[in-house]
Amino acid sequence: MAGEASAEAARKTSQEVAPDSPDHEPEFPVLGDDKAAAFFDLDNTVMQGAAIFHFGRGLYKRKFFETRDLARFAWQQAWFRLAGVEDPEHMQEARDSALSIVKGHRVAELSSIGEEIYDEYMAERIWPGTRALAQAHLDAGQRVWLVTAAPVEIAQVIARRLGLTGALGTVAESVDGIYTGKLVGEPLHGPAKAEAVRALAAAEGLDLSRCAAYSDSHNDIPMLSLVGHPYAINPDTKLRKHAREKDWRLRDYRTGRKAAKVGIPAAAGVGAVAGGTAAAIALHRRRR
Repeated sequence: MAGEASAEAARKTSQEVAPDSPDHEPEFPVLGDDKAAAFFDLDNTVMQGAAIFHFGRGLYKRKFFETRDLARFAWQQAWFRLAGVEDPEHMQEARDSALSIVKGHRVAELSSIGEEIYDEYMAERIWPGTRALAQAHLDAGQRVWLVTAAPVEIAQVIARRLGLTGALGTVAESVDGIYTGKLVGEPLHGPAKAEAVRALAAAEGLDLSRCAAYSDSHNDIPMLSLVGHPYAINPDTKLRKHAREKDWRLRDYRTGRKAAKVGIPAAAGVGAVAGGTAAAIALHRRRR
């Protein structure tokens, strides 16, 4: 149900080695292939950290909640950035907090605030290397979607700012344009992402064997396994191991090492260096 709801909302190296000679690599993405598209996870793939935590900071600045709630958001964000993986308990806490905070507010209000929060906290955290990969698909005439557990309204703002086609995200229930504090189905996470991508591909007439998907998390293996061109970006330990076993392409923009060329413009490699290392947040208080 989450996948169907998200798809509907969206519609309205293998080894880490020195670059091989481009003569030995097929051109990718394929120029003018309208049956192909690209699907990008958001948190720690396109953007450093988690979108919902940055959104929480912005809402705190606008006095949507109290200081102790901000401390919880800060702890969750710091853990995410230090560990580089999604912790189910932290993510669930963040979702519950976000739902309780936005309950009773208008969808239009939160979408407008999301535009401001993107400029304040998110724009500077976009990985240049991943952004270059997305642009390569756009330049080839292909559609590009974000696929994330973050609220679809936030995801749509980020997709629009990056010039992408659209976004699949978790759908919060609203009645007469006002949030109820509930979700439509489950969060768009793990297998639900794969179902959302499958539903969108069917609706858009895409051939998944010609599509690409990008993610940092082993939770997204179902989505990555759907497409003919899976990429592990800034992978966690489990995804890195799985990608190597499956001979998937890997890129890590956290260390500055050069990305392997796979028919992607050189700008992607430059972006890997420009991405730099994610800074860790020092905590002065423990989670309450």
